[in-house]
Amino acid sequence: MTDGTTHYTRPDVAAFLAFLNAQEGPRMDEMAPEAGREMMRVMGQLADVPRGEIASVENRTIPGPAGDIPIRIYDARPDRDPGPVMVFYHGGGWVIGDLDTHDPYCAEAARILDMPVVAIDYRLAPEHPFPAAPVDCEAATRWVADNFPCTGLVLSGDSAGGNLTIVTALALRDEPASKPVFAIHPIYPAVTTHDDWQSYRDFGEGRLLTKDGMKWFGDHYAADPADRRASPIDFPAEGLPPTLLITAGLDPLRDQGRAYAAKLIEAGVPTTYREATGTIHGYICLSQGIPSAKDDIRGALTVLKAIVAEAAA
Repeated sequence: MTDGTTHYTRPDVAAFLAFLNAQEGPRMDEMAPEAGREMMRVMGQLADVPRGEIASVENRTIPGPAGDIPIRIYDARPDRDPGPVMVFYHGGGWVIGDLDTHDPYCAEAARILDMPVVAIDYRLAPEHPFPAAPVDCEAATRWVADNFPCTGLVLSGDSAGGNLTIVTALALRDEPASKPVFAIHPIYPAVTTHDDWQSYRDFGEGRLLTKDGMKWFGDHYAADPADRRASPIDFPAEGLPPTLLITAGLDPLRDQGRAYAAKLIEAGVPTTYREATGTIHGYICLSQGIPSAKDDIRGALTVLKAIVAEAAA
């Protein structure tokens, strides 16, 4: 189907949005951060699939620059020889989200990629504003390289986590970790603080991620627009690892993701770009509410598995 501006919307997406937009009560941008975090947890319980069968899930803490950082390690095998490992940074506007909100996705990534996945529970704003999140993610990623039995790293995350994927990769490009970064997989990433994008105007209302919600996130995170960690699109991308970048067709962040993919290509970075047409921001955590998201997830991770195999060889 199409909406009033002829943007294709999948039937299951339209049904999910109709249900979502009919709900009464305050919006997230009208809440305190902790209430917003609880709203995201509840939505995940309702709109995402269960974790499913997986051989191993382990909660740990690792040392960070401002105290311990919780992590969760997934593996579809009870034991394996060292190989690539994925480091995953959850989305949620640097304000909400945690290990539980992205638990089903991380388990699915471990199964499809056939590699361990280490999810990072970095500090959140406004209690810990910019740059606490990227500082934690870089430190945790270096810890994984030093301490996890692996041959190299695959960095990935969605939305704010897509931003953290890119900026961590840039940090490790400039000061390499003890293991190489084989590939990165930013999913509908935020790559700039400015909002002058057509997709922002087209999709900023009624599709889960809204203009008001983005302002709420941005105000709490308080990023410096001149800092590479807030706006990587304004800084050189040469030398980044092979990249699989994903956007969603009905996402306010779509056009900045497209622009960053173009920047990567122009910089000579081996780049694969895919757009999940007719669906919304956040779909990797909505596989129950939007069943077609399962195919988007499986398709992207299958491509990523091939990219990693080529890079690791």
